[in-house]
Amino acid sequence: MAISFLLNGQPQSVDVDENTPLLWVIRDVLNLKGTKFGCGKAACGACTIHVDGESVRSCSFALKYAEGKSITTIEGLGDADNLHPVQQAWIEEVVPQCGYCQPGFMMATAALLEKIPNPTDQDIDDNIVNICRCATYYRMRKAIHRAAAIKNTNI
Repeated sequence: MAISFLLNGQPQSVDVDENTPLLWVIRDVLNLKGTKFGCGKAACGACTIHVDGESVRSCSFALKYAEGKSITTIEGLGDADNLHPVQQAWIEEVVPQCGYCQPGFMMATAALLEKIPNPTDQDIDDNIVNICRCATYYRMRKAIHRAAAIKNTNI
């Protein structure tokens, strides 16, 4: 049975086992490689996407739950001509080291800023619980505050 949803604003319909993790549908069926596999247990956050605006770990989100939903991956957050404030801040603050986990952090941050436009350090600690093996947390914290400032200026 085909499952239909919006992906980065574009209608999609896939006929894949409905219990397949959405991560693998995004990466292997729809060929968007920005969403990363990290742990497969929803613990690290490398696979973070948005489902109807909520931050979701796609490695443990079955395709069947995507039916009728609006899904955003890092590829749909912004583009080269219109960067999302989080993308702009990540560039300005030179956040990535290896960069593997960064799409998940950026997606989690974008969702946080929709709920808490001016997060405190405590808000960041409580809500951004992804894991970075390179430990770029200090630069990410600076970038999250920078993204909030950019977003609030653009309103």
